[in-house]
Amino acid sequence: MEKSQVLQRVVITGMGALTPIGNNAKDFWQGLISGTSGAAPITKFNAAKFKTKFACELKNFDIHHFIEKSEARRYDPYTQYALVAVEEAVKHAGINFDNLNRNRIGVIWGSGNGGIQTFQEQVAEFAKGDGTPRFNPFFIPKMIVDIASGIISIKYGLRGVNFTTVSACATSNTAIIDSFNHIRWGKADMIITGGSEAAVNETAVGGFNASRALSTRNDDPATASRPFDISRDGFVMGEGAGALVLESYDHAIKRNATILAEVVGGGMTADAYHLTGTHPDGEGAYLGMLEAMNEAGIQASDIDYLNVHATSTPMGDTSELKAVARVFEPNTTLNISATKSMTGHLLGAAGAIEAIACINAIREGIIPPTINTKEVEPAFADKFNLTLGKAVHKTVNYAMSNTFGFGGHIATSLFKKFEG
Repeated sequence: MEKSQVLQRVVITGMGALTPIGNNAKDFWQGLISGTSGAAPITKFNAAKFKTKFACELKNFDIHHFIEKSEARRYDPYTQYALVAVEEAVKHAGINFDNLNRNRIGVIWGSGNGGIQTFQEQVAEFAKGDGTPRFNPFFIPKMIVDIASGIISIKYGLRGVNFTTVSACATSNTAIIDSFNHIRWGKADMIITGGSEAAVNETAVGGFNASRALSTRNDDPATASRPFDISRDGFVMGEGAGALVLESYDHAIKRNATILAEVVGGGMTADAYHLTGTHPDGEGAYLGMLEAMNEAGIQASDIDYLNVHATSTPMGDTSELKAVARVFEPNTTLNISATKSMTGHLLGAAGAIEAIACINAIREGIIPPTINTKEVEPAFADKFNLTLGKAVHKTVNYAMSNTFGFGGHIATSLFKKFEG
């Protein structure tokens, strides 16, 4: 077999997180297994006239504890969040770039909206004026969706593959799968990947309200995200970032890295059905899960934990469980959980933090819960173990993560307990 045809094993050696329930990977995990809700009234703007007045915002976070004020002003919050999560992941992975070939290290980052906060601010400022264009010189580089991957590479001097994925709420899972592929194809030794989102603002909340996607449970925000519950009424907006360091097994062993888990499969498909709605039978989700398992060479019965997309929308949750039923059949031994019930929906960053949840489930032998769900859709109530209410201990050898995006984008990643 030619060298170009030999697929490399791909492992995870570092993680970083900035989320509504924890400002680093350790605190995020503790928030998950404790069943903490990150939802609360919006503080970033006056939401009094909005249909939805709450979100899952970052808490007790000051970017100037991480980045100098003069530098931070050049970046939209989504890029700021990316830099914070990546710095943690790089430290966690024990990387000294001076000892590595930076030409073989890349960045594949994702965001669904990019600098939407910057775009909103600059257009609003222009609209208040007399028509004279007075735009911030950083407007375009702060706003464009690819800038975070560029800034990460500049900070660390990484000259390998560099691009940004955009597949709406499947974005950072797409980035992880692309990174997995580039490394196993031998095109990179290491890739920093993940996603970030900073969309708790008037534009995004108003837009999602207009499309009737957000929950309006303003009287009780903490329980608003309730996946699979018959009373669910929409998703809760979240913000933050998740970062992973992926590298080839050989590269990780050579630098004596601690290996956290292995990436063994990825499925990217499409519903090909509707602008914003999922296929009623979860056709794309079904195909994505099958593709990930086929690539890993395993059966549905091998999977111990499934982190579902489960945003708490009426149509989306039902279609996903239909797809899960087709793949796994009624199965109460498979643990399923919807961690968006705690974090809210981080849009383009969702797949990254949910990958971290899967990796920790494998390493710690703990399944994070689905909170707030009291009465499951009758058609599925007795068919699946949705890990309701509290975390459970369980040996996890394989964990799968589903993410779906507007436009019908599907990305499913598959992780395995590392064995040398």
